[in-house]
Amino acid sequence: MLIAFAALFFFAILTLWVPAYWPVAVFQLGIFALAGITILRARLSPPPFSWPFIPLSFPILWGLFQLLTGRTAYAFDTQLAVVRWATFLSVFTIGISLFQDDSDRRTFRSAITWFAFFVAILATIQTFTSHGRVFWIFDTPYTDYVMGPFLSRNHYAAFIEAVLPIALYRAMRDQRESLLYSCMAATMYASVIASASRAGTVLTTAEVVLVPLLLWIRHRASGRNIATAALRMSILFAAFTAVVGWESVWTRFLAPDPLVIRRELAVSTLHIATSHPWFGTGLGTWPIVYPQFAIIDIGAFANQAHNDWLQWTSEGGFPFGIMLATLFFWSLRPAFQSVWGLGVVAVFLHATVDYPFSRPALGSWPILIIAMLAVRSLPSKVEHHETAT
Repeated sequence: MLIAFAALFFFAILTLWVPAYWPVAVFQLGIFALAGITILRARLSPPPFSWPFIPLSFPILWGLFQLLTGRTAYAFDTQLAVVRWATFLSVFTIGISLFQDDSDRRTFRSAITWFAFFVAILATIQTFTSHGRVFWIFDTPYTDYVMGPFLSRNHYAAFIEAVLPIALYRAMRDQRESLLYSCMAATMYASVIASASRAGTVLTTAEVVLVPLLLWIRHRASGRNIATAALRMSILFAAFTAVVGWESVWTRFLAPDPLVIRRELAVSTLHIATSHPWFGTGLGTWPIVYPQFAIIDIGAFANQAHNDWLQWTSEGGFPFGIMLATLFFWSLRPAFQSVWGLGVVAVFLHATVDYPFSRPALGSWPILIIAMLAVRSLPSKVEHHETAT
């Protein structure tokens, strides 16, 4: 089950660039199959209740309510959105069942860290040498900043944000392999700089600062070990970042109006939300409804609001947005307690300026981390003295 679970996540990321829907369908069908097996296995001893079950179940019920009552601007898009949220709920259900054992959680975290490390190497080399081709073979509509299988630099940054704290944690806590994980963390961080994602640069830099700081405050590692690892990582981060160069991302930071278009999209989305405050326009229907509320012509099709939080509220109403906010606020405590789970917070914050949760394959990664945090937060499973995680 663990191998199949990991394989589905890796497959979904490596096929993100495919314009067809079949990779998404394969990922979702695989997740639903594993969820079915998990439920059958757990029917006699169900996993303990954890709050994320509520906000992850709510969108499914809310979307079905919109469909049954005709409160959606486009039923097909709402159906797809319901399936997407069902995927997130299934990921959480599988995770909270599979990760009951400490060693399984550590193994899985190691596996996804190694995977992110290899994707970071691939993405960095590819963006400088492939002229916009995925894996140097497949043409895309873009000529630069195609990061491995990611066509969006912000989506790539969100992926790294979810995993980077795990590598940083291992670099600080695992003395035997500190240099290895320091190199992995530096590679991931430098790849985000190479992508020129402004939000990704800010959030990953915050992770680099917060992980050692929290470990020191929480006495999870000695001050000497933290100082040694921090010095080593600082040197590696500076060297790796110098190789990929700061120029592109720094130029983007110096733009006269960094929120151009995003601001106008946000204002229009707020108008949608206030016009449909209780039930929204229907999950997944923002692209259909947006033209009626647009305040500018961006000269292209607006597929997302570039703010998941505002889009959720416009599509589902304020009750829907508030319910999803509880998932974020619930995750804060276990994320900061674990330290390695800080990536969840980073992705939720990134969702204020982009749309990482719009893709089932990408949005499932923070949900996966939330499942690990949920198991860790159960009273009988609290790990007061984690060793190498």
